[in-house]
Amino acid sequence: MKDRIKAIMDNEGMTPTKFADRLKVNRAVISHILNGRNNPSLDVVTSILSELPYVNSDWLLNGKGNMYNDGVDRENLPISGFLFNKDQENIDSTKDLIEKSQGNRVNDYSNTENSINNKNVIQEKMIAKKISQIIIYYEDNTFETFVINK
Repeated sequence: MKDRIKAIMDNEGMTPTKFADRLKVNRAVISHILNGRNNPSLDVVTSILSELPYVNSDWLLNGKGNMYNDGVDRENLPISGFLFNKDQENIDSTKDLIEKSQGNRVNDYSNTENSINNKNVIQEKMIAKKISQIIIYYEDNTFETFVINK
């Protein structure tokens, strides 16, 4: 099965790191599978099939049939492009933020003074909070509660 997982990664154009991130599994899990140290768990297999629903489950599990489900045209799948487009959107939005911040020069010093005064008020309100109770949870599913005497 590790060879089939490697084939999926190759066809998707993903590194093991990006593949693990896409499946929302620990990167070491994918590394151990690809190195033959561990077999894929049920969680990994279900993650692959849910994140890549066009992958043929019979092929993934047993090596029978085609990699992709019948009727799926791999060339028209937006998955790899979607990942890059998403990154491009992040780059574009970052550029927009930089351009906007460069265009916004503060010329009104009274506005700046009001902003500083508002920050001081928020900090004073936060300081007024006091702890009333602390709960500590232990690994053995027990806990302790400490109540602060007033």
